[in-house]
Amino acid sequence: MNTWGKLGSGVGAATLVFGIYLAAEARPAGETNNASVDAVFADYSKPGAPGCALAVYRDGKIVYAKGYGQANIEENVAITPQSVFDIGSTSKQFTAASILLLEKQGKLSVNDDVRKYIPELPDYGQKITILHLLNHTSGLRDYLALIELAGINVDSVTTDEDALQLVVRQKALNFAPGSDFLYSNTGFFLLSTIVKRVSGKTLREFATENIFQPLGMTHTQYRDDHTLLIPKRALAYDPKEHGDAFALNVSYFEQTGDGAVHTSVEDLLKWDENFYSGQVGGKDFLAEIQEHGKLNSGKVLEYAKGLFIQDYRGLPTVSHGGAWGGYRAELLRFPEQHFSVACLCNRSDANPTKKAHGVADIYLAKLLKPAEKQASATDSNGPGVALTEAQLKPLAGNYRDPNKGTLIRISAKEQKLMAEVFGQRAELRAMSATEFVPGSLPVDLRFIFEPATNGTTKRLRITGLAELAAVYDALPDYAPNSAELAAYAGDYASDELGVSFRLGMVGEKLKLVAMLDPSGLERSGGIPRNELKPVLVDEFEIGGTPVTIHFTRDKARGIAGFTLDAGRTKGMIFARHAPAGQ
Repeated sequence: MNTWGKLGSGVGAATLVFGIYLAAEARPAGETNNASVDAVFADYSKPGAPGCALAVYRDGKIVYAKGYGQANIEENVAITPQSVFDIGSTSKQFTAASILLLEKQGKLSVNDDVRKYIPELPDYGQKITILHLLNHTSGLRDYLALIELAGINVDSVTTDEDALQLVVRQKALNFAPGSDFLYSNTGFFLLSTIVKRVSGKTLREFATENIFQPLGMTHTQYRDDHTLLIPKRALAYDPKEHGDAFALNVSYFEQTGDGAVHTSVEDLLKWDENFYSGQVGGKDFLAEIQEHGKLNSGKVLEYAKGLFIQDYRGLPTVSHGGAWGGYRAELLRFPEQHFSVACLCNRSDANPTKKAHGVADIYLAKLLKPAEKQASATDSNGPGVALTEAQLKPLAGNYRDPNKGTLIRISAKEQKLMAEVFGQRAELRAMSATEFVPGSLPVDLRFIFEPATNGTTKRLRITGLAELAAVYDALPDYAPNSAELAAYAGDYASDELGVSFRLGMVGEKLKLVAMLDPSGLERSGGIPRNELKPVLVDEFEIGGTPVTIHFTRDKARGIAGFTLDAGRTKGMIFARHAPAGQ
């Protein structure tokens, strides 16, 4: 399992449609033809492959539901609307709801200092509130990244205590609380700890008693025990690189809060309908859980409390996706239309968010604004052009967003242009001599190259996906020789992670060759032992990961250590020990 978030999921999905199911409620006259909905999932057409469960809700009823693919490949069990899936981060709304119900019971306030309930959390000199955790504005480093950076095997069993001990060792924040938004699983994991310490019950017990049972969600629970048996559970899979084979990918993590809810599309209807009835929590609760977060500056966020509050083609939506192991999930609600789509999948290349929007496009066609037209990877019939090697090579190089620091690597080889970001690679398809789209990723992205003029550096403009949309400046070329690279070899230790990185020369390349525990034993998990790719002087990326290393030097210009950034975890300090082999 890889905890690094992938840039777009749902590449090349193809499965067989199994387990057809139509809900008892009759489809109203004039309702959308079911065949149009099925066409959205037509790429799941091969036998022996996993897929998705779909349910469409309207006015509190299921108007269409169906299973596509297999819940268990080994046993040839079909997915149905009763199949139970791990919904990953879609779970966060249930964690937020549990906190708000405790507030309603007078047992806490969202404005309380987190250290009131978790005193072992370091005092960072600034108050972190429960509300900061709910809105992803705490600045706390993401514990899932910390687990990998510490060399822990993410396929092993981990517990609340494992995660908490790693979190409380952190000596710094990504940013001052409330000054920025950065999605952090740590915040929601800590919320589960607060629920337990305030209520005296685990999050699993509290949510069952206060949410799932009152709503009749009899097939929904937080899975906090890796040995727990769950009836009708769909297993999850990764597609292998070649052929139509799959590998099992289910999690053995036992900590909850940021994820771990297991449920079905049928059960989710009952939760979805609570946003209209207020059966659990009441109207004030509904208003609070959907209230936009705000930064200290007053900037209003799209994130509420475990929910994204956005617009889709002119209509307000409330939604949250999820991805963990081989599971992918999306619950998408159009509150003004009393209409929702739930899509739960058990293959890591699925894109349930795109599927849910595709279903909404059919049912709400007369209400939605026309989709913006632009060349993208989703336009399978886009024109495209053929470019020569001479046209592509000037576009190659490293480009950086000066605001976020995001690095995009562009390479040209064999008349192909490749983009690498966050450790993920995709081939770019030319729509013109300067405009490209990722040909294999189901995301709306456009890469527009702007050549240098009048002494300026060349730039790359990316539009579409909000996480990457920006103007990137080209960085100067940097190609150190092997002697220069060898100067960086050595052991570097982090007290916050309890791990050392051993860097060494393998042939002409500088590589991460080992991750060591405090006793010097090699750890089996963690980030890939890949080449350190040069970016600038004293700055490298670890290939295939979103990890960037910035080496620091002492007064004598010797290498003293490095700081490490990895997506949602920034500023980790590593001190240099004796060079490897000495």
